[in-house]
Order: sequence, then structure tokens, then C-alpha cells
Amino acid sequence: MAVDPFPAPPTPGPSVFSPFVLGPVELRNRVVKPATNEAMSRGGLVTDQLVDWHREFAAGGVGMTTLAYCAVSGEGRTFPDQIWMRDAAADGLARFTAAIHAEGAAAAIQLGHAGYMCPASATGTAPMGPSVRFSPFATTFCRAMSRADMDRTVADYARAARLAAETGFDAVEVHVGHGYLLSQFLSPWNNHRRDEYGGSIENRARFPRRVLAAVREAAGPAVAVYAKLNMDDGFRGGLELADGVAVARMLEADGSVDALQLTGGHTTRTPMYLLRGSSPLQEMARHEKQLIRRLGMQAFIRFFDDYPFEEAFFLSHALQVRREVDLPLMLLGGITRLETIERAMALGFEMVAMGRALIREPDLVARMEKGATVAGVCDACNRCIAEMERDYTRCVYRP
Repeated sequence: MAVDPFPAPPTPGPSVFSPFVLGPVELRNRVVKPATNEAMSRGGLVTDQLVDWHREFAAGGVGMTTLAYCAVSGEGRTFPDQIWMRDAAADGLARFTAAIHAEGAAAAIQLGHAGYMCPASATGTAPMGPSVRFSPFATTFCRAMSRADMDRTVADYARAARLAAETGFDAVEVHVGHGYLLSQFLSPWNNHRRDEYGGSIENRARFPRRVLAAVREAAGPAVAVYAKLNMDDGFRGGLELADGVAVARMLEADGSVDALQLTGGHTTRTPMYLLRGSSPLQEMARHEKQLIRRLGMQAFIRFFDDYPFEEAFFLSHALQVRREVDLPLMLLGGITRLETIERAMALGFEMVAMGRALIREPDLVARMEKGATVAGVCDACNRCIAEMERDYTRCVYRP
């Protein structure tokens, strides 16, 4: 007999449609549209299309929507058109937050640096990471970061957080997952350092903790700060759950974050671990415009394992984090049903993050609140991810 991966809680939790106070910010409900790369920026700036895309989620009832992956510096980008945090981007960022606030939702921004995944075609410079490593995404070896590189990057995160606050964002999400730079420091697969930034999990967490402390100070008292934190990388030799839980405890003790959004997987090793469901990788390779990256993606596809989809697929790991910390937690992982959200609330999660379900149905939360539906119709085909490579992120089932 199959075991229910989502245990029935003994008592109901708070309503998903009740307000929640995230640090200094009150959200109108507990559903967050997480960062999902939109591929709608141009010249590293916000576009009207990008604003309108997020406006749909805000009008559709979410408590907060998240502008995806804004690089903290030009060298932290993965694509040439990707938004990076500088004065030239300020007007567009302010236009974005004003549009979201007009619909009654809060606006979050995801700040990140891709580290060894940054291709020279996007940044004009060689990639860097915690240690020397070949990157299939950048199709070259990265160099190991020096102390000066780390100091400069901490300052870049702080400057980006200040700009986010100045342009009206309610929350700053720091990307510490999916094999991006801060996650690379946590992962023993990427981090082979022999100094105080490598070895034990305490040492591997040292640089991400420095970054989060700097972001917390720079963002100021009116802005919420949370981390998108890998619980594990999903492969042997990567970050394991016990270390992921230990990092969550460290961040709680530091007082640098108001919440954690729990995730897992490594973009260049286990991309389907963080998605589950049907693999879009062959279609993504077919749509990739740069020949060298297309050939690299095609060469590596056969090494990527598929993972069957089940709703709330990060739940078992997230429950272990829940038992160890008192911080507010966002449960993520293919959530589509109201019943699942209600059970998550009863199990002690303060918020849930819904990505693909809202790309398919941006007004899903409002219809759930009105009693018009109890479940989304997303089938985790993941073709929205492949559409990102062709043009921009969208559901192929929507007109």
C-alpha cells in the first residue's frame, strides 16, 4: 500500500486567505508567487511586458509576487538581457512595484549571482566560484574566488538590496539554492576550498551568512529579507539534508532573515530534481539560440535524471527543517490544490509558494478564495520552461 507523503495534521491551521506578517510587511494572504525566470527583460531593464506579466498574479489574488533573478552585478548574470541592479534599472523597478501595489499585493525581488554558471557571453568576463570547476552552462572552467572577490560580491549584494528598498520592494529574496553562487559555497561538489570558507558546513556557510547579514543591514527596517535555501542538491557528493537543516539553524541564530523558502536541486547536475514531472530539456536545447550552449545542453541531457511528479514534493525534507527552526517557512514544490495548502498550514508552514500552477492560471488564488475551484489544472508538463528559451516563460495551454 502506498504511503501518503502528506500526513494528515491533527488540527486545522490558519486560513490560507488570512493575512500574514512577514518581518515588517503584512501580506494579504499566505500564497507567494515565487521567482520563475521570466525572460522578459531587455538590456538588463524592466519591460512593460514583465510588469504586465506579474500584474496578472497580483490581480489574481496572491499575497506577494517575486521578480525573478536580478543579478547583483553585471558579472553575476546568466543571460545578456538579464536585469542587474544598477541606477539605470531604478525607474523600471519602481514602475514594477507601483503596479503590483496597485493590485493590493506585495512585491518581492530575487537577488542572486550565478557564480560558476555565468557565461562570458553575458558578462564579458570569466566566471568565478568557490573553487575551480568546469561549468556546462558557461562551457568553461571558473576561477576560484579570492578574498577580494568575496568582499566585492558582499558589497554588490548590499548595494542591490539598498536599490530594491529605494524602488519600493516590500521583500528581498536572496537566492541560496539551485547551484547558484551562494549555493555553490554550501555544496561540497562545488566547494573544495581549504581555507575558512571550505570543509565543514560551518565553513561552507560562512560566505552566504556574510552576504545575508549585509543584505539585512542594507535593506533597512521596512523591508522583509528571506532566503531561498537549498535543503539538498539531490545527488551524492552534493549538499545533503543534514547540512541544509544545519544552515537553516545558523540563519535563524544570525537573525538575518525573516523567513526561508525551502527548495532543492542543482541546475547543472539535477535540474529535474527542483522541477519534477516531464523533462523539457530536449525542447530547451532545441530552442537555445547560442550554438555552443545548445551543443553543451544536448551533450549533457543524457546525464540528467528524471524525477516523477508528486504534489508538495519537498514536503518530507521541509518537515525536517520545520522541526528544527521556529522561523516562518514557505513550502514549495508543485502545489496545486487548496487541500494541500490547508494541510501545509496545519503542519506548521506559514506560507506556500505556487509557481507553475499560477503560470497556467494567474487568477487561481482568487478563484479558490471565492470557492469557485479547489484545484489548479497544471499537469507539470514543464513546457513553460522550454518556452523561456524560445521567447518568454508562458503556459502553452493558454492563448
